[in-house]
Amino acid sequence: MFLENTVNYKEQFGWIEVICGSMFSGKTEELIRRLKRAQFAKQNVEIFKPAVDIRYDDEMVVSHDSNQIRSTPVPAAANIRILADTCDVIGIDEAQFFDDEIVSVCNDLANKGIRVIVAGLDMDFKGNPFGPMPALMATAEYVTKVHAVCTRTGNLAQFSYRKSKKDDLVLLGETDEYEPLSRGAFYKAMLKEKVKQIDVKDSQEIPSKKETPNKDQKSDE
Repeated sequence: MFLENTVNYKEQFGWIEVICGSMFSGKTEELIRRLKRAQFAKQNVEIFKPAVDIRYDDEMVVSHDSNQIRSTPVPAAANIRILADTCDVIGIDEAQFFDDEIVSVCNDLANKGIRVIVAGLDMDFKGNPFGPMPALMATAEYVTKVHAVCTRTGNLAQFSYRKSKKDDLVLLGETDEYEPLSRGAFYKAMLKEKVKQIDVKDSQEIPSKKETPNKDQKSDE
């Protein structure tokens, strides 16, 4: 379990914590846990989420287990810099949906002495690094990778497999749209999709060896 860093008041610098993993791995749950501990300590806490995330609530950050905490939806990362200036602790959920400016925003806030806690998907549904998350993980002091349980093998899952055929990079959804898979299960599922996409001709369209004319054969004419 992550334990909060002891604040060095002489240095007057904050830090960045990143919580990453697949869907259903408990990222938001861990974010809420850390933020509520800070609130209990009477610290000035503000939580932000992208305005596009309205799956459970327009304003609340809600985990899959229905734990929730009030947040401020913002359309762009630049808004966070303006609204978070007087806070002790900042929480940012679904960071992968923000623009690339979220990286400089988090670093600027940390340099001002603010503790910044970020949660987000580290990979998209194709298994590729997702948005600004790699840069956030690289510049953070602390990175916590959480895992779900693979629905097909029972092993640790780090991939978010999309069950629907939609190809949009940003597609908000739940268990009807996604399932967490282990490396082996994800590889097999993606391979199965590729096989389905192969355009196989009908057997009647494929000429047999007997029907294929011999180049050396002279014409009857």
